[in-house]
Amino acid sequence: MEEKQEQVVSMPRIGDPAPAFKAVTTQGEINFPADYKGEWVILFSHPADFTPVCTSEFMTFASMEKQFDQANCKLVGLSVDGLYSHIAWLRTIKEKIEYKGMKDVEVKFPLIEDITMNVANLYGMIQPGEDNTKAVRAVFFIDPKGIIRTIIYYPLSLGRNFDEIYRVLVALQTADQFGIATPADWRPGDDVIVPPAGSCGSAKDRMDAKEDDMHCYDWFFCTKKLDKEKVLDAVLKK
Repeated sequence: MEEKQEQVVSMPRIGDPAPAFKAVTTQGEINFPADYKGEWVILFSHPADFTPVCTSEFMTFASMEKQFDQANCKLVGLSVDGLYSHIAWLRTIKEKIEYKGMKDVEVKFPLIEDITMNVANLYGMIQPGEDNTKAVRAVFFIDPKGIIRTIIYYPLSLGRNFDEIYRVLVALQTADQFGIATPADWRPGDDVIVPPAGSCGSAKDRMDAKEDDMHCYDWFFCTKKLDKEKVLDAVLKK
């Protein structure tokens, strides 16, 4: 008797092109990520409709949608529920749920129907060690070229930190715009890291550099100031 082989699904990685798919959503059909070319997009999954942690997250995402949009970023949600379940759940959120001062919250970004789990499996959102039939709380940051730049996974029981999700978005754009790296707990206005020199330039050249308020503590650790206003001007839409 032959043993049944378990199908292995390759999970996308940072630096990979975002896997393409077409899907039905609460806002109509989408062709992902082609429909979002030129924009950042956060694709995120939740375990199930009509669950409390997911409800708190969707209310928070919806309340912050304008803030994400100003940073040239669209939101796209997903769970393995059907379209009518999505619609009924989002209507219930708007009509009945109040949380942390948020009420009458209308979710306007698309929520993908994925009852076949095709998209969830494509993005490695089904983690059998956590649950075989529900997506974990995955967050994919995809840049304007359709490249995955950051991936964050949370278990079913843990609600996401939305300040961190927004911080990551701004930090990624800042790094791209200014050719720098961001240190631990970086926020706009904090000093940034000047990446170590490669084959061009010696360690001494780097230590002796005085431009742009750069300060080197050693050859591998140099920082410089980057004004908050300069960051926000580069990241936020006018």
